[in-house]
Amino acid sequence: MIDIFKKFFRFADSQRAKWVKSIVFTICKSIFTSFELLALAIVLRGIATDSVTHTTVWTVLGVMLASVIGSITMRHFGQMNQSFGCYIMCGDKRIQIGERLKQMPMGYFNSRSLGNITAATTSTMEDIENTAPRIIVNYLNGLIQGFVITVVLTVFEWRIGLTAMVGFVVFLMINLFLHKHARKASGERQEAQTELVDAVLEYIQGMSVVKSFGISASAGQKIHQAIADSEDRNIGLEKKTIPFMFAQQLVLRIISAVIITLSVILYLYGRMDLFICLLMLLSGFLVFSELESGGSMSAFLRLIDSSIDRVNEIQNTPVMDLEGGEQTPEHMDITFEEVSFSYDEKKIIDHISLKIPEKTTTAIVGPSGGGKTTMCSLIARFWDVSEGRITLGGTDVREYKLDSLLQNISMVFQQVYLFHDTIANNIQLGNPKATQADIKEAAKKACCHDFISRLPKGYDTVIGEGGATLSGGEKQRISIARALLKDAPIVILDEATANVDPENEDALQQAIAELTKQKTVIMIAHRLKTVRNADQILVLDAGKIVQAGTHQELLTQQGLYADFIHVREKAVGWKIGSNIHA
Repeated sequence: MIDIFKKFFRFADSQRAKWVKSIVFTICKSIFTSFELLALAIVLRGIATDSVTHTTVWTVLGVMLASVIGSITMRHFGQMNQSFGCYIMCGDKRIQIGERLKQMPMGYFNSRSLGNITAATTSTMEDIENTAPRIIVNYLNGLIQGFVITVVLTVFEWRIGLTAMVGFVVFLMINLFLHKHARKASGERQEAQTELVDAVLEYIQGMSVVKSFGISASAGQKIHQAIADSEDRNIGLEKKTIPFMFAQQLVLRIISAVIITLSVILYLYGRMDLFICLLMLLSGFLVFSELESGGSMSAFLRLIDSSIDRVNEIQNTPVMDLEGGEQTPEHMDITFEEVSFSYDEKKIIDHISLKIPEKTTTAIVGPSGGGKTTMCSLIARFWDVSEGRITLGGTDVREYKLDSLLQNISMVFQQVYLFHDTIANNIQLGNPKATQADIKEAAKKACCHDFISRLPKGYDTVIGEGGATLSGGEKQRISIARALLKDAPIVILDEATANVDPENEDALQQAIAELTKQKTVIMIAHRLKTVRNADQILVLDAGKIVQAGTHQELLTQQGLYADFIHVREKAVGWKIGSNIHA
């Protein structure tokens, strides 16, 4: 149990002071609450000795007033510190996770489902945000108040105080067993919650496939199963903790009964004054009231524990941007020096060495799965190489901070992602300082100004998440407009014209020519007319460069490139496939 509080306070980080203050206020609140016993003691002594006066009444009223005002005030400040501390803490953690995700290799996202990451930043964080204050407040308040009242009872009557202390210790022992059994169940509950989020996201994202193949019934089974598993895990957590919560309450009730019985016996045998007996009788009903309430919720401390572990798992994942510095390359030459890269056990790039001089165009062609996209991703440091090194301007890309490296690179992918925002803002991502005139100029060069102008709100039209409300070609052109606006010295084109309709292809090729003018260009090509003009063509197969040269040089060689050009039927699996125009 103590380890949970330690972990939580480490997790609180910059908000730790607020939680410390909240505990101090909670202790003060418990002390003020114990004033009720003092007021009772004054009243009962007056009744027992028949000495109740106006002074007695005013004294009791003053003590009760101090108890009520003090308790309310301390509870207010305690809860304010807890609530603000928790919400700010979780907000900071979400920002920290977002910043850390930007520094993680792409392999992290490939090895983990979107649901896993989404759950950690949404439902898991909400468990901490909404559950932690209530559980920790109630539990700490119960422990502190139970302890304080027990100490006060000991001052009045040591035998009753000792009895209460025994009950307090037995309660804590049972509570320790509760947490031991809840540990595994809480982790399973979090895992089921993650699988549920993952199943829902997968179902929504794959809706077009579900509808087109008429598999809504079978596809929905995964969600139903995930819901059932989540239900079972939540019920399982309750089943494992209910016996211990029952035992906790039973012990507290028994001890309260013992306190009452012992007080009567001691009075009957003349070992206790009447007013002390009456005080102990009333105290028997009060001593464990808050502790019982806190104990009933203590099982959820393990839920907080497993939630923190899930968030810490992301925060403790190694990142790539620890040693790099802010640098400006002297030139834009790119070199691969014996570069190899493996994903898990599979080698994707196998000892590649090459040089891409600045302000030249390099085309990369080859069969699917040959490593073309991976090569480009390694340049942008989406992953770090397994062996060898890649340099930009003579400096290892790992020596750059990621932002410092990527400000030199514009990338246009075949699969374009647009954010749920206005078209103008999506284009402006290329250069946050760009004006509306700059945005429109880039859109015109990318051949998307006309279709944007026809939209209901023009550039202020909000597009669906991922660009769902636009066609593939429209998204592609907005992506090129974004790259034009960035105006980086290195341009990487990953089949940038794959989704463009034929009537716009020529205009878009002109836009790409504008984009790549006087730039270092690396393109994964799928059309011969873009390949044949490249300064060098790299033929990549199974992670190795099997041919390199110009279009004319490669045509004179025996190999994959010439086979592809002359015998098209052998081009199965090539990215340049049937769309090549001779």
